[in-house]
Amino acid sequence: MKMNKTCTESFTAKTSRVFPFDINAFDTLFGGNLMSMVDDIASVSASRHSQRNCVTASTDNVSFYAPIHLNDSVCLQSYVCYTGRTSMEIFIKVVKENMMTSERELAATAFMTFVAIGEDGKPTEVPTVEPVTEEQKFICAGGEARAIERKKRMIEQKEMASQLGLSRPWEQ
Repeated sequence: MKMNKTCTESFTAKTSRVFPFDINAFDTLFGGNLMSMVDDIASVSASRHSQRNCVTASTDNVSFYAPIHLNDSVCLQSYVCYTGRTSMEIFIKVVKENMMTSERELAATAFMTFVAIGEDGKPTEVPTVEPVTEEQKFICAGGEARAIERKKRMIEQKEMASQLGLSRPWEQ
C-alpha cells in the first residue's frame, strides 16, 4: 500500500437533484437526507484513500449555510484531509445550484471521521495525506487541531454515556 497519498486521490463528487420526496414542510431538503448523502460520499473518499472497507467513527461537524430547495441540484465534493494511524478525517463541501438560473451557493460543509477496517475486522493503518490545491492546504492545515478537539469531545461524551440508564422507560 502506498504510504502517502494526495487529497486529490480520494476526491469524490456526486450531483443529485432535489425531488418532492426529499423535502420537508418548508420545501427545503430534509437535513437528515443531506446528512445521509454526506455520509455516503465521505465513505467513498475514505475507502478510496485507504483501499479498505471503512466505518463511520463520528460526524464531527455539519454546518448548514443556505437552504436547498425543491428542484435545486446538490453537488457534494469530498476528500481525505487528515489522517491518524487508522482514522481519516474527510471534508465534505455541499454546493446547491438553482437549475433555472445556474446560480450556485455554498449550502453546507462537514467533517466526518472514518476508520479503515482490515481483513481481520480490526482497525488497520492508513496512508498519510498531502494537500495539493490551495483549498486543500487551507482545510488540511486545521486537521491536527480538529483531531485534538475530537479526542477531547470523545472522552467527554464517553463520560456522559456512562451516566445514561438503559432500563425501559416504563420500568423507571
